[in-house]
Amino acid sequence: MENARWLSASAGLFVGLATGIGIKRMRHRRRSLDTVPYVDLARYEGRWFEIARYPTPFEGDCAKNATANYTLRGKRVRVVNSCVTSRGKLRAIEGWATVSDPETNAKLRVSFGPLARGDYWIVDLAGDYSYAVVGEPKRRFLWILSRTPQIDEHAFASICSRLPSFGYDPMQLRRTLQD
Repeated sequence: MENARWLSASAGLFVGLATGIGIKRMRHRRRSLDTVPYVDLARYEGRWFEIARYPTPFEGDCAKNATANYTLRGKRVRVVNSCVTSRGKLRAIEGWATVSDPETNAKLRVSFGPLARGDYWIVDLAGDYSYAVVGEPKRRFLWILSRTPQIDEHAFASICSRLPSFGYDPMQLRRTLQD
């Protein structure tokens, strides 16, 4: 009887370890992040409201009303991100983006100074440019953006249902208060 318990516990431990190893290996073999086929930057330009995001250290104090404004300046895009902090203060940061993939315009490199740079890849985009989903190849960051402060719940649920196909976990999203 004691051998049966030991075998059962050992089998459970083995399955748990094997599953953990398999998950770890899957993460290392994660496929590349696909983007939308093409982005018309002139249509993408303008104000976007943050609907949801993965928690980030650089947006940790953003309590509500997070927006991103994009303005074309030749071959670059001026980026101004703003939000209202938990203390009720408006916080804004300006940066610049350059297109990394001119064939699609869906991959940009954003810089907010010499120490804050990152990939900005558009992975999902409404045909009418009413919403966009932005991520980066390592899948540490994710934003759902909309042209309006609120998004239709059906559209939001539809976006979230597609996130796993991009390698993102919708359970990690945090909704952004827009008032």
